[in-house]
Amino acid sequence: MSHADHTRDPCPWVILNDFGGAFAMGAVGGGIWHGIKGARNSPRGERLVGAVSVIKARAPVTGGNFGVWGGMFSTFDCAVKSWRQKEDAWNAIISGFMTGGCLAARSGPKGALGSAVACGILLGVFEGVGVLLSRVFNEPNRPQLPPLPESAPQTSTPALSS
Repeated sequence: MSHADHTRDPCPWVILNDFGGAFAMGAVGGGIWHGIKGARNSPRGERLVGAVSVIKARAPVTGGNFGVWGGMFSTFDCAVKSWRQKEDAWNAIISGFMTGGCLAARSGPKGALGSAVACGILLGVFEGVGVLLSRVFNEPNRPQLPPLPESAPQTSTPALSS
């Protein structure tokens, strides 16, 4: 069963789009996270300055890390779609496995395999939850047969005679 998303860009362009989206998401989320962390770790009167300082230093790094993950995942997703010639949940799971392994390659084969398996499982959970949610929310939209016509009750009427 193929659920191709025809609203997305073609494969070479979707990589750049996903990289940019992941970078933005990481930069915004990192800005919030590091802003709170910087404010908490600053002395009383310097909280705003401390928060802004930490945001400027760390949010772009977090955004870059998210961007690399998103771009690499999207690259592997395009490659797997091309190789398998179908679009399904297995593409994302395989792409997550490969992304996790590549990003942890510097930690050696054992670390890379562990990270690949963890990332593949994480993407499998995401895809499973997505399938379950789509089934739950699409249930009312499922085409249904029209109700069977009920036959009128058979009552005998006395014949009128004149």
